Order: sequence, then C-alpha cells, then structure tokens
Amino acid sequence: MKRYLAIDIGASSGRHIVGWTENGAIMTEEVYRFPNGVSELDGHLTWDITALLGHVKEGISRAKERFGEIESLSVDTWGVDYVLLRGDEEIPPCYAYRDSRTEDVIPLVHEKISFTRLYRHTGIQFQPFNTIYQLYADKLAGRLEDVTDFLLIPEYLMYKLCGVKSHEYTNATTGGMVNAATREYDETIIEALGLPVQLFRPLSQPGTVIGEYEGIKVVLCATHDTASAVEGIPMEENAPFISSGTWSLLGVKTPEPITNAASELANWTNEGGVGYIRYLKNIMGMWLINRLRDELCPGKPFGEIVAEAEKSRFEETVDANAAAFLAPKSMKQAFDEALSMKPQSVGDYFRCAYRSLALCYMNAIGELQHSTVRHYDSIYIVGGGAKNAFLNRLTEEASGKKVIALPIEATAIGNLKIQMQLASL
Repeated sequence: MKRYLAIDIGASSGRHIVGWTENGAIMTEEVYRFPNGVSELDGHLTWDITALLGHVKEGISRAKERFGEIESLSVDTWGVDYVLLRGDEEIPPCYAYRDSRTEDVIPLVHEKISFTRLYRHTGIQFQPFNTIYQLYADKLAGRLEDVTDFLLIPEYLMYKLCGVKSHEYTNATTGGMVNAATREYDETIIEALGLPVQLFRPLSQPGTVIGEYEGIKVVLCATHDTASAVEGIPMEENAPFISSGTWSLLGVKTPEPITNAASELANWTNEGGVGYIRYLKNIMGMWLINRLRDELCPGKPFGEIVAEAEKSRFEETVDANAAAFLAPKSMKQAFDEALSMKPQSVGDYFRCAYRSLALCYMNAIGELQHSTVRHYDSIYIVGGGAKNAFLNRLTEEASGKKVIALPIEATAIGNLKIQMQLASL
C-alpha cells in the first residue's frame, strides 16, 4: 500500500499527515504537530525559517518510523512570504506578512504602476503584505543586490529537502505579480518596478515532481494552503466555500479571472487553482478569536468560550476586515476603540467577534453573487472554523444559505490528493 505525506504549515501550527487509500477513500493519520508563530527581530515581525525546516525534517522522520516507506511528500503553507537567496546562501531575515515594513512602499509602487493597472494584469486584490510590495521594500533597502532567487516558503522548504529551486503557480499568484491571462510572472510589472529579472523563474503546476529526499519523491502540490484546501473539499456542486483558519478565505471556482472595475472596487482576488481560478475574498478569520483568547482568557477551552458567547446579548459589531485588526498590539483594545459601547464580559467580546465574522461572510456572498451573476443556495465551510457550530449558525442566519460544515483537514487532503493523482498516472 502506497503512503503519501502532506506537510501542512499554518501561521500558528504545522502538521505532518500521512495518507493512503482504502476502498476508494482517502484515509489519514497525523504523525507530527508543531507550533509556529512570528518572532520580533530588530523591531520587525519575522519567521524562524530554520526552526520550521527542523520541524519539517523531524516530522518526515516520524512518518518513516511509523509507516516505513513513503511514496512522496509535499509542503503547503500560507502565501506571499519568501526567503531571499544568494546562490545557496540565505539572506536573513524572513519577514512575516503582518510586519509593517511595506507601509511607506505601497504608494511608491503605485506611482510606478497604478493599482488599477496591476489589477487588470493580475486580478489580485490589494493587501499591504502582497509579495510585490515586500520585494519592492527589499529593493529600496538594498536587500536585492546580487540576489539570485526568492523562494516562497513551501518552495524554499522543499528546496532545502531536495536541492531544486521551484516556483509553484497557485502560490505565486498570491503575491500580485502573476499575469492572470498568461499564468506566468508579468514582465510589465517586473520592468516597471526595476526588479531583477533573474528572480522570476517559469512557474510549475501542481503535480510536478521536483526531486527526492531520503528516497521520497518531492512533489509540488498546490503549495498555497487555500489552493490545496479547495482541492480537498468534497463538493457536489460548484458552490461557494470558506476555508476557515487564521484567515477566512471565501470564494468560488471560476473558469476565468474576473478583473472588472466592480471586482477591483470590492477587492476580490483571482488566485490560481488546479485548472481553474479561485475567486476569493480575504476575511480576517480566527485571528480575531485567537488573539482575544490570548489576552482575555489564555488557555480557556474553545467550547467554554463559545458557550459564553452564546449566553451574551451584546449586539454591536465591528468591521472584521478593518486594518485596525490586522496586527494590533492589543486585540482587546482594537475592539474597544472600534465599538461605541465597551463589552462588559469575555463572552461579549467573543460574541461580537463571531457575529462580525458572520456579517463579513454575508456581505462577501452578496458581492460574489453580483460578480458571478449567480445565485447560490449553500456554502461549504472547512478548516478549524468548521468545528464552531455557533459561528456556522450565525453564518447561516446572516447569509440565508445552507451551511455545510466539514470539520476535516481539507488542506492536507487536497495536498495528498494531488500526490495520489500523480502516482496514478
């Protein structure tokens, strides 16, 4: 029986999941889990990429100890962040997307090429942490001198395993530099910003074998975690979905990008999928809940938090997507400043956060129906948030859609599915 390893790394934790098929169904077993998070270095938020690589290798060893032979492995993570290389030498630090270093750079980029023009080329929403702004910040800081490569984090980790540098399509699209029509890096954007041309290699599609590590094939899955999550959703129809984690990614599959003015104004994004476009909206997600928990009731079980939120009668809400909630020093303070009435209990804060998320989902679904000129009856929710029956009920009530909650490891399943499809060819 062939077994495959999905290494799925999120902003707060990573997991190694071995998968195999039995009677046509994908079976899984988690063999290793580890914490992840940003660290502050010289006033900036960074990733400890050395520790991540150590955990990746440790988890592979655990998988081999548990199951023996592993057919292939692949890594998926969040998008936009990368490691700079000069040959085989890393250029630290590896900045985290929540760092504020791009704030002064964004208007300078838009002086070179307007956001409207960027959107027509790429279809990618504006986010202050997009790779395009991070790379331009690096250019202005002199960090691109003599640089030979930039590798997004999953591709960097796989390079460290097998020695092959690659750029995977679905992940590359998240950064705002891939042309939506050609599905390669956009030469017009690169030239306008004066970025080193050698950094932008041809893009590889999910399912590409790039090398080997200790006898295990190293395969590119859809290395952006949301792209893998969409592949892992067992949908009976092409319905909207929410991949609910640190971020909530709400969207639908479309055959072609939607890059008109209305889509730009609503800040929707057209990210690469496995043979389709992921037309998506970024919503702040469980980041709000996790940060409130860290401040208000560290370690309290989420079941108790939800129970307190259900008992609360606090009715005011916030714009969960407001910039104030992206990386505040105090999430509680961010809520206090956004509300006209201060919450009186822990349950009040969490009820406010959950209801605010549900309203964001409702608004996004309305925009989605308008952009795609379609009415949808249901919405699939996967990821950590799918386990929250209270939030699911609020979402159903707010949106008027049937919520199909699938508390599965959709990202890992999508990662495994691509490896298994490759093996069957």
